[in-house]
Amino acid sequence: MPFQGDQGASRRKPSFGHPLGLDHPAHPEVAGHVVQQLEQLGASGVILEDQKRPRRCGHVDGKQVLPLEEYLEKLDLVLSARRDLVVVARTDATEHDEILRRAEALARTDADVVLIDGVRSAGAITEIRTVIGDKPLLFNQIAGGKSPRLSLPELSALGVDVAIYSTPCLFAAQEAMDNALIRLRHDDGRLPELGADGVGVAQSLGLLERNISRHHAAPARSGA
Repeated sequence: MPFQGDQGASRRKPSFGHPLGLDHPAHPEVAGHVVQQLEQLGASGVILEDQKRPRRCGHVDGKQVLPLEEYLEKLDLVLSARRDLVVVARTDATEHDEILRRAEALARTDADVVLIDGVRSAGAITEIRTVIGDKPLLFNQIAGGKSPRLSLPELSALGVDVAIYSTPCLFAAQEAMDNALIRLRHDDGRLPELGADGVGVAQSLGLLERNISRHHAAPARSGA
């Protein structure tokens, strides 16, 4: 869930409705076209990263980044193409000096937010906060990743404006599915009894209908 820390009135506070990651297309002009299409489809934000292909999770080893000038060219075209879209400029640099160099360069652009993925310590966050000035800073929380586990108050104290939680539900679902299959095997294929708090067909369909209704108006009922 996005978090906005209280870092002063002079700093713009980004708001995310439906943020999306944007894999950098091979040609810069294609990136601008993709952003326009995403905005027309209702996206409210994109994250443009500087990794070379094949891209890797920002919290694993072996990442390689594009030359900074090449990335900045694509970022500039994306910024020129967007209308109201929130653009997050992300770097996956891993070396200390290069992280700070890129963070400072990204902060000088018109990107709305800066993300340095895989930050390894609270001290590094403080350094990044210093070099990017008043530019909003995003922190990516991933269980088992490179970054420290920090609470929202701790992140706010370090100068973080937005925190994203991209994987907790995914990891919880993986564990739940593993446990369900283990139990099914243990019980010789007999499904567990559905308790008061359990999830079955009715509960699953109810959730689906509620999610659909959030984005689509209910059909008008005909008069009697």
